Amino acid sequence: MDNAACHSDWDNVFQYVADPIDLDALPDKHAASRSEFANFSGMPTPPLSHDGSPIHDDPPETSNLVSVSTTFYPGSLHQSLMPDAILLSEDSVFFYIHSHILLAASDNGFHSLLSPPPPPSKDQDRIINVPETSAVINIILHTIYDMSCSHYSPSFSQLSTAVKRLPFYGIQPQSYIMTSTPLFTLLHSHAPLCPLELYTLAASFDLYELAVSTSSHLLSFPLSSMSDEMSDAIGPVYLKRLFFLHFGRADALKRVLLPPPHPHPPTEECDFSDQKKLTRAWALASAYLAWDARPDLSTSAMESALRPLEEHLVCNECKQTLRERIKDLVVQWSLVKRTI
Repeated sequence: MDNAACHSDWDNVFQYVADPIDLDALPDKHAASRSEFANFSGMPTPPLSHDGSPIHDDPPETSNLVSVSTTFYPGSLHQSLMPDAILLSEDSVFFYIHSHILLAASDNGFHSLLSPPPPPSKDQDRIINVPETSAVINIILHTIYDMSCSHYSPSFSQLSTAVKRLPFYGIQPQSYIMTSTPLFTLLHSHAPLCPLELYTLAASFDLYELAVSTSSHLLSFPLSSMSDEMSDAIGPVYLKRLFFLHFGRADALKRVLLPPPHPHPPTEECDFSDQKKLTRAWALASAYLAWDARPDLSTSAMESALRPLEEHLVCNECKQTLRERIKDLVVQWSLVKRTI
């Protein structure tokens, strides 16, 4: 997937000047004397932004730029509690978090990064390096806090990576990706553009509700073009459901198309032999539709193929029975199940 549109700027961070922090002195490749980051009151508090604040242009040479999440910043409150730990992404963005919230969501102590937590002191808070980009850890934290991160406009690739990394931190995707959750809504918004990738992601974690809602966008997908790698990723259960959806709709289309319009009582102008013309015309038109029975056939395409039959009819009663048959066909086809 192309991630250039969402990866080029710091959509999910606020950068501000903080003296006298010397980033070059930080241990490993990031941050140093942890006591310098200890007191939240000792650092300027960035404003809460729902759109991401721009990076300062031309910062003073004597200052140091520190990248801090616009949602998880010093002083961000949850349940009236101040953050008690700091996550540092691999691209050097700080996320101020509440360790009890992450521990409650995780069954492995957030990959043992927070379990057991050392007792905090007045002058020191924990800085924990996480092997994720800021975009991915931002999605994970919003998921844990049950908040939407849609205002950051994450790409599908970033969302997919975040979902795949949830088990690494002891978080079960099934518990956080349901129809009522923000992450479900955000993932499903990508269904029209990348339905197969989203269906594969849902199948790999047995996210049934997401797979069901995505499957309707796969009705036009040619199953014969699916690669072996994609089939393996989807797995036998959800692959079978997708094939049965396609085959089931194709069979249903043939079934609802087969019956011709009901004959009307014979009249002086139109007897049963005359009505056979309509029956033959219907058989030819319906055979054309059934031959290329696509699971995504629209009702408008169906009407476009059958309504011209009326132009060759002279009997008004035959025209009326044809209209009624087409109307009934459209209703029956619209009732055929569109999801796995």
